[in-house]
Amino acid sequence: MRESKAKKHKRAAEITQLLYKAYPDSKCSLHYKSAHELLVATILSAQCTDHRVNIVTEDLFLKYHSPSDFAYCDVEKLSGDIHSCGYHNQKARSIQGASLKIVEEFDGQVPDNMDDLAGLPGVGRKTANCILGEIYNVPAMVIDTHMIRIMGLLGFTKYKDAKKIELDIMELFDDKDWVKLTHMVIDHGRTICVARRPRCSDCVLVDLCPSADV
Repeated sequence: MRESKAKKHKRAAEITQLLYKAYPDSKCSLHYKSAHELLVATILSAQCTDHRVNIVTEDLFLKYHSPSDFAYCDVEKLSGDIHSCGYHNQKARSIQGASLKIVEEFDGQVPDNMDDLAGLPGVGRKTANCILGEIYNVPAMVIDTHMIRIMGLLGFTKYKDAKKIELDIMELFDDKDWVKLTHMVIDHGRTICVARRPRCSDCVLVDLCPSADV
């Protein structure tokens, strides 16, 4: 039986409250002290764990202190510095390119809107939404692999495309919860609703999840 939009909204609100209770301390797991550091860390996090990124950026941010340092650095040396994050050559070019544009077109300040952020080399909606939500307190939703999988399991989207999923989820959840929701779902995906073997019997959402196997 097809679920009405009103019932989906109600279920989404109930799920949000259960996640708040289960993960009250959820937050961005990337370490940063500025908007530009978060930008760099988020670019590095593509196809890489946040844990590995944090190990790399601990030394990286001691060596490169500002957008200018990244913008005018030796890109080959930068590539070596981030080697363990994977796709290091591509990421180094993206970091340098984005930093150069920030320095030369935005007076060294990371943009505060989607259009300008998405215009930076190596920056897509995922990275842009992360910056908007974490730095500028703009309601935004980061659609990562956990969000894609778990929102699908919850029956809130049928899509695999991140932008389409983002639009589906934005319709269902209160915008004041978008940023926190992303972090809570990521934590839930890492601890309970794991990809290989979801622990449905331990899940706080089991009674609200149409995919639960108990």
